[in-house]
Amino acid sequence: MAVPKQRQSSSRTNKRRSQHKITAPGLNHCPNCRSPRRPHRVCGVCGTYAGREIIAPANLDSDG
Repeated sequence: MAVPKQRQSSSRTNKRRSQHKITAPGLNHCPNCRSPRRPHRVCGVCGTYAGREIIAPANLDSDG
């Protein structure tokens, strides 16, 4: 079984882990309403995906 001969320093470990950062998700614009949305997902504003209405958009001025 392979065992390291020397202990790896914390500086070297931290240099390696510096690449493990989280990145912001990529955003595209909805072709229908031009609001930003995640790719390959239904638009949360207008409810469309691939030119079709998938979910009905929420009406903010309704009583229900």
